[in-house]
Amino acid sequence: MPQRIRLAIPALLAAVLLSAVPGSSRPESVPFRSAWPAGVERIWVGPEYWANRLQDWRIKDGRLECLLAASDRNVHILTRRLGPANADISLRVRAAVAAASRGSKDRNWIGFRVGARAEFDDYRYAALYGKGLDVGASMDGDLFIGDFEVLQQETVRKAIRARLAGGLDLVLTVRPNGARCAAALEAHDISDGALVSRVEQSDLDPASLAGNLALVSHLPDLTAPEDGPAAWFSDWEIAGAKAEVHEESAFGPILFAQYTVSRDIMKMTAQLPPVGPADAPVVKLRIRKADGGWMDAAESAVDPDARTATFRMAGWDSDRDVAYQLTYEWAAGEGKKTSVYSGTVRREPKDKAKLVLAAFTCQNDLGFPHAEVALHAAAHDPDLLFFSGDQIYERVAGYGTQYAPVDKAILDYLRKWYLFGWAFGGLLRDHPAVTIPDDHDVYHGNIWGAGGKATIPGFGMEAQDSGGYKMPARWVNMVQRTQASHLPDSVDPAPVEQGIGVYFCELRYAGLSIAVVEDRKFKSAPAPLLPKGEIRNGWAQNPDFKPDKDADPKGAGLLGERQMQFLKSWAADWSGGTWMKAVFSQTLWADLFTLPAGTPNDDGVPQLPLIKPGDYPPDDVPAADMDSDGWPPSARNAALREIRKAYALHVCGDQHLPSTIQYGVEAFGDSGYALCVPAISNLWPRRWFPQKPGAHAKPGAPRYTGEYKDAFGNRMSVAAVADPLVTGRQPALLYDRATGYGIVRFDRKTRDITLECWPRFADPNSLEGKPYPGWPIVISQFDNYGRAAKAWLPTLKFRGMSDPVVQVIDEKNDEIIYTVRAKGDSFRPKVFAAGAYTIKCGDPGTESWKTLRHVATLPVGGKGEKTIDFK
Repeated sequence: MPQRIRLAIPALLAAVLLSAVPGSSRPESVPFRSAWPAGVERIWVGPEYWANRLQDWRIKDGRLECLLAASDRNVHILTRRLGPANADISLRVRAAVAAASRGSKDRNWIGFRVGARAEFDDYRYAALYGKGLDVGASMDGDLFIGDFEVLQQETVRKAIRARLAGGLDLVLTVRPNGARCAAALEAHDISDGALVSRVEQSDLDPASLAGNLALVSHLPDLTAPEDGPAAWFSDWEIAGAKAEVHEESAFGPILFAQYTVSRDIMKMTAQLPPVGPADAPVVKLRIRKADGGWMDAAESAVDPDARTATFRMAGWDSDRDVAYQLTYEWAAGEGKKTSVYSGTVRREPKDKAKLVLAAFTCQNDLGFPHAEVALHAAAHDPDLLFFSGDQIYERVAGYGTQYAPVDKAILDYLRKWYLFGWAFGGLLRDHPAVTIPDDHDVYHGNIWGAGGKATIPGFGMEAQDSGGYKMPARWVNMVQRTQASHLPDSVDPAPVEQGIGVYFCELRYAGLSIAVVEDRKFKSAPAPLLPKGEIRNGWAQNPDFKPDKDADPKGAGLLGERQMQFLKSWAADWSGGTWMKAVFSQTLWADLFTLPAGTPNDDGVPQLPLIKPGDYPPDDVPAADMDSDGWPPSARNAALREIRKAYALHVCGDQHLPSTIQYGVEAFGDSGYALCVPAISNLWPRRWFPQKPGAHAKPGAPRYTGEYKDAFGNRMSVAAVADPLVTGRQPALLYDRATGYGIVRFDRKTRDITLECWPRFADPNSLEGKPYPGWPIVISQFDNYGRAAKAWLPTLKFRGMSDPVVQVIDEKNDEIIYTVRAKGDSFRPKVFAAGAYTIKCGDPGTESWKTLRHVATLPVGGKGEKTIDFK
């Protein structure tokens, strides 16, 4: 086992394990009883619970209220679960229905869900999709246990129906019955405790009852009153040896936190649930001082929409690990409770030989909570995390999507966003992270932000194709605050149209300078610019439209002028010890994607048959998807011309197809490399199976590697791709679609960059754990400006300084050709035309920044040297 992996095992995974794996349990000794505070109204039910949907529940006056008469609204308890033992369990709750009937079409009922489990054996996934034994009272007046139903006499049914409006006590008891178990459900009058009705089931499998416990309001055929709940519950009690205690599974009130450190400024965002007016309006930050004591460092108000609290602390001591505590006071039970969320802001690894980046994209809920991804990524001992977008999808966690009104739409998003923190909070607690939203995060299938304008009204395809944002600016800003408010300050913070904020910025960390750009917000929409193409969702429907000739209209933009100016200045700034540069964005700047010939769009991608290893589809051709940043080609090329001047690597996601390519603009390979990382969970398995082998592929490489032009004519040299393939692993929907994460290793000494795409199932701590075939790929930093030299300047020899920054400027137009930190005590500057150049070298911003003017190119085959003395 490699040394780097062995060292990562002992302590690093502790926090991740707490977040990703159910903790230890103990049998219930003291009965659980709900403690919803009297006199408190709040959407968030409490840290012991998960509500489906968030916007459909609240606590008020000591009760749990379901606000909507609809199908299968439920609240799971997180801190209690039923184990497999054949032992006693007793559940009790007071419940009532205030909704009015619209004519029953199916069983409408309230009660318990017992032993809720789902496909993936984790209580968090079960809290979303778990099914179990449903037990309760129907609106017809019948008690039931699962499918076993005894119709009571009409007098008994009337008695239950009458009491449902004002409340009745439901009591479920389960006891061993030999190898099986017996259950009894009773309904009691709340005024005197008298038994109203009872049903029994004597032949249940005790193992089938293991799992989550939930309260359920299933009232699809009723109508909730305008001024009150559809149903309510109170005084929920759980007792018995079958109930296991899992206090470590509580979630909130501080759900998770994200932070960055850049230029000795620490920014941190704490994420809260929808707290109420009886809860504190601020979150407080405490940090451990160098002498071991604690100090109150700052406090931040809770944003009323995003439910975030963001801290910004300049002068941060980045040379040591700094323990922190986020504290929050909230209404709990009969009084106030202060909750503490703890973590560590890591020291900036300025002297570490290799910086490790773990990169993720596209978190659907298949496989949630993605425990193996978090654990396996942690095993690489990453220094920095990058989540490139689609941290949520519109339909994760079930129940569809609510677009309006905006207050409810905010809650709809927050419930989905909380899944991200539930899955990766253990990593985020102690690792700096860059997180940026993509199209699905803002409830788009595809988005062309068009500078922040609003789309035409509506939420369908026509609105999306018109360009801009479907959701209101207030809602979009809320999403951005949840995901990106902890990033370094934007270099140009002025909002775009509608007042939508921006977050493009530089993160400078341990000598690694990262340009975080937004390649959706400023991008033009193709449909208005290409009427001949008859564009639908970024796909030309006119068969006579030629994407490589007709799809590059004048004025079509990608990053916008503000971000292009940012990239220009960022590429030239290597101050502060910067030794490597990278660009983070949402998606790949090429269209690496094939479909069967004649396919007009990508609607059928999820239904494409998966290929067995070694097979090849017969008729795939490059696809012309304008959602990729292969479109628009001219704007894409302009962006690449800027970032290659910084010898920068591009890291991105979104495409659901793990790949490593080298970009080309005027020629193949004349720009930098890009790593597009695997999706965490992939419901849209794109593939790359071109019919012709790529030119100049390496000997023995797969036939889909080598030099290609995508459907828009963009040059790309394909080094590796992980196509969706039949693996034999189950569930196939999770493992056959090239899911996982990416790893990048930046070597400070050699300036090599190692690129890896890892399957989510591969354990790096195992000898069998390996990246996808084709990786790792090792490149030099200097490969990221692969443009061939047309001439050379004299070799620079440095005295008194090692690894100086070198900047080459064309004196014809004062254009900076490139800026890079040399390796060692010499550097041979390449240029792309004969002429005279200015060379600046040394330590930018100091007296050791030298300028050499009128340096002429050498004749063909000529040699020359210039010595620069920094002593």
